[in-house]
Amino acid sequence: MPEPGDVPAMREPASCTELFVVFTRLALQGFGGVLAVAQRELVERQRWLSPPHFLELLSTAQVLPGPNVVNLALMIGDRFFGLRGALSALGGILLVPLVIVLAAAALYAQYAHHPLVNQALRGMGAVAAGLIIATAIKLLPTIKGNPLGRFGSLLVGALTFGLVAVLRLPLWWVVFGLGSLAVALAWRNLKRSR
Repeated sequence: MPEPGDVPAMREPASCTELFVVFTRLALQGFGGVLAVAQRELVERQRWLSPPHFLELLSTAQVLPGPNVVNLALMIGDRFFGLRGALSALGGILLVPLVIVLAAAALYAQYAHHPLVNQALRGMGAVAAGLIIATAIKLLPTIKGNPLGRFGSLLVGALTFGLVAVLRLPLWWVVFGLGSLAVALAWRNLKRSR
């Protein structure tokens, strides 16, 4: 019987089929945003990644072109099974949701002006925003090991939010400018700690 506080052992997916099934399930749970579901599924449920490793991969996925979760699926699939794994995870994250989105688009074209449809979409947007905030709060403990430190990481996050959401600067300006500054500060702090 496990002791309280024991951390369950990390594991790897058994096959490319398992990758496909897990990423399909992940995609089908994440209506409006898969990030919160991805963290729960990949870190807590499947135990394929530790919280800090998930955060590292997510950070890389966010600066690459394309949807974050697609980039994440490709990196995780490649990590475990190379190109076959990357294609399996990509198929899982895209195939079934693509069919559903095409069917939903056909239905939306017929019912777009119905007030209930518009209210439902607004409600889904609020739920997606709440899931992203909940995931950010859940991942907060992992920033204590960041080279910027807790304060520096929170400051960069707040500045990013302010520049994009409040001042409405283009995201690529913020990523290039503030991201470059954050990388330089982290690099400096890593050199100092050696």
